[in-house]
Amino acid sequence: MYALQNGVFEVVNHFGSAPKDYWCGAGDYAIRVLRTPATQRVYLWQAVGPSVAEPGKKGVQFSLQPPAGADTSPGYSVSVKRVGDNMPASMAQNYCYDNTADEIWLK
Repeated sequence: MYALQNGVFEVVNHFGSAPKDYWCGAGDYAIRVLRTPATQRVYLWQAVGPSVAEPGKKGVQFSLQPPAGADTSPGYSVSVKRVGDNMPASMAQNYCYDNTADEIWLK
């Protein structure tokens, strides 16, 4: 995770490209580094694309504030393509634990 300007942070994916991987990083960063409450909403600020922090990789930018003019109505799927998508930090962080569960069941 990389802190950018104006409260925006970028999650750079090193091990895959599933949307839940990006949300995992955003939720974990918000709770463990920024020390936000678990109920704080995390907003998709910029959709998946070239990373600002690590050229040559893909990244997604998030913020604890909604992007101006973005539709922040709840969605029904996990995506990193629609600016304004959001969820509580704890829900995003839970995707980190889903990865471990997948590994256990696949063995």
